[in-house]
Amino acid sequence: MSSERDRIELLRNALGGQLPQGVLLGIGDDAAAITPPAEALVWTVDAAVEGVHFRRDLLTLEDVGYRATMAAASDLAAMGAAPIGLLAALVLPAWVSDADLEALARGQREAADALGTAVIGGNLSRGTELSITTTALGTAARPLTRAGARPGDGIWMAGPVGLAALGLAALSRDEGPAAAEKGPPAVAAAVAAWRRPLARLADGRRASGRARAAIDVSDGLARDVGHVARASGVRAVLDAARLVGDELREAAAALGRDPLALALYGGEDYALVATLPEGQALEGFTRIGAVEPLSAGPCVALAGEDGSITALVELGFDHFRDA
Repeated sequence: MSSERDRIELLRNALGGQLPQGVLLGIGDDAAAITPPAEALVWTVDAAVEGVHFRRDLLTLEDVGYRATMAAASDLAAMGAAPIGLLAALVLPAWVSDADLEALARGQREAADALGTAVIGGNLSRGTELSITTTALGTAARPLTRAGARPGDGIWMAGPVGLAALGLAALSRDEGPAAAEKGPPAVAAAVAAWRRPLARLADGRRASGRARAAIDVSDGLARDVGHVARASGVRAVLDAARLVGDELREAAAALGRDPLALALYGGEDYALVATLPEGQALEGFTRIGAVEPLSAGPCVALAGEDGSITALVELGFDHFRDA
């Protein structure tokens, strides 16, 4: 097995390339160095732990690295931030070979390239479970928060919801991953949505300066919209007719699943939700609901096509409740 120094060199070669603008030092020193940004510095950290966030029988190591990177970067999108760089702390069990590590790094670099940034540093450690902890650094003139929604705002969303959860369900069936990959095109698209999610940085930047509040959908739409409603002291009413896309409807039918439940409670799509003043719209976003005074009813509700209003239980992934 290679030494730590050899593996750092392996990662530098696998992840390296031209440093992003504003980064002075990347992989190889004790720490990365960046020039002080002119805008607010936005940073976040996200962990992907085997057995909690992913199963290796359902993913390649390239997928694992890709997903971990996109999940962290999605928090920058929610804040309307542009990326500066990424840091990755890897805990590697004894079974991880140099080839495995290089595969993991390829996935990280592929995601970073798609985001227009790079992994500029991190840490290596031994451990019993594979984990990737990614820190994402970015800048924003006025970071978006969850606490700005007002009654009368529209609720808008960029990206689909429900597909990733359905993709995981398809992969987890008794028939196995190969059957899911060879299934109907809509099911294959759902599998791809879970394996290769997209952090919607461009949508976040478009929302910056115009949206009043925003959040990315990592733990389920109802749960994450509930975070915005509570932080803002308002009520969010989602429009059932606008939540289910054709692809989700087709894939859900193929697997005998409820598409609306998937849209409301499925996680890891990393769609972006923003609230906008009435009369405004954003390119790439679809209106999915409205903000009302909290006194009007429960914190999160669903408006049916028949005009009914139903209170939503804010289910979704919870690290401690779902352990």
